[in-house]
Amino acid sequence: MKFITEEYLRTLYKKEPFSIYKLNHGERLTPGASQYLSDKRIKRLDDVSCNNDKVDEKNKSQTLPNKEREIKKLYCKLKSIEALFLVTSSEFIKEDVILAQSIIALKKRISNVRNFVDGKSTIEDSICKECKGIDLNNFYDDIDDCFEITEFHMQLEKSNQILKLNVLRCALREIEPIVFEIYGDDNMGEKIIKDVNSIINLLSQIICSTIGGEKCQRKV
Repeated sequence: MKFITEEYLRTLYKKEPFSIYKLNHGERLTPGASQYLSDKRIKRLDDVSCNNDKVDEKNKSQTLPNKEREIKKLYCKLKSIEALFLVTSSEFIKEDVILAQSIIALKKRISNVRNFVDGKSTIEDSICKECKGIDLNNFYDDIDDCFEITEFHMQLEKSNQILKLNVLRCALREIEPIVFEIYGDDNMGEKIIKDVNSIINLLSQIICSTIGGEKCQRKV
């Protein structure tokens, strides 16, 4: 252990005044030296504080890029889901034009969310078509699936459509955790999640309609 004395600091200061004094590893100030630095209002640094400063600066420099990467991840996820909706609509168009158009309409809604994330648009209001299980009171909420899609639905006449619609819904449900990780309880994140929930609920209504015609299949 090397002790730095007041006399040493005075001599050093006379040679060349300084405003910061750095203690190297294994060095320690005597009480007099510490008081001298205080009287001169000279900032004292040691290896620990220097390392902490470096860590803080590193964290600060990484915070913004990390968030930008997460936002890009969300942006790309939304774009992938748009592509999935487009492919699904293309597969449906020969069997059911109206269903294909409904999927395209939802795809446009997802595009709007992606543009909102990118700062190029605002969230558009959704039109709620009320049914037994979904109304204006829960349209923007996460109300879970109307019912679980299982092996049973593979036996139905429109099994191909039902299963693919469920894939779209599952893909949409992956968005909320990403949004929450980026925005937390921020107002922007809340807007995104609410709009995605409304798209999911519209998709649930389409699934119900595909399975049971005009009758709502949701268990309430």
